[in-house]
Amino acid sequence: AGLLLAGGTCVARAEPADEPASLPVYFGCGCFWHVQHEFVELERSLLGRSDMDLTARAGYAGGTRTGNGKVCYHNVRGVADYGRLGHAEAVALRIPPSKLEDFARLYFSLFVTYNLPGGSVLERNDPQDQGPEYRSLLGLPGGVRSPLYPAVEAAAKGKMKLVEGKGDEPDTLLRRTVYVMDSDDFPFYPAEVYHQFHNDFQGPPYGKAYNQIRTRMAEAGTLKPTGCPEGPLF
Repeated sequence: AGLLLAGGTCVARAEPADEPASLPVYFGCGCFWHVQHEFVELERSLLGRSDMDLTARAGYAGGTRTGNGKVCYHNVRGVADYGRLGHAEAVALRIPPSKLEDFARLYFSLFVTYNLPGGSVLERNDPQDQGPEYRSLLGLPGGVRSPLYPAVEAAAKGKMKLVEGKGDEPDTLLRRTVYVMDSDDFPFYPAEVYHQFHNDFQGPPYGKAYNQIRTRMAEAGTLKPTGCPEGPLF
């Protein structure tokens, strides 16, 4: 039997992790807090990962610049601000290549339908967050030229227009567009520790057990400081 996800998406239940999790990918769709939680849940259910084995990390991608090698959240010191550097919020993880379609299917299920005066539109679930920092994008090695890219197209099912990303793109709001990035050219930069396993403001808290994964990973050394200010007011 399969596992039913948001939007009626069905994936197979967890199988033995025989295939190496050799594929680095990232997905962006508005605020990264709820996106990370969704992918954590799929890591658990589909790959059977325990809390300390989870690879989903909130962060930034899609820009062409860094601040001396750093990309940071908005902060009063103006250090390597991700918005000014052209990046968007995203969530990265490592998965078995054969599971790319499952994870991409979850990603496309995160877009919701809004009924507007001019008709319905499929869009991210937090349209109040506007600007290039919240644009929709996904990244994998090779981008649209990857031999695995057909799995992304199959998961999209024509719901969204897939466009090759060139970096520093504008917001995708109301454009039904997802930029596909070559992650070799547009790498992912992990966000600050305080952003990891964070509650989303759109719904109820995810629970202390979820939030405390951040502390446990930091203590174990698997979640490391980025060199960015650890808070917007620092």
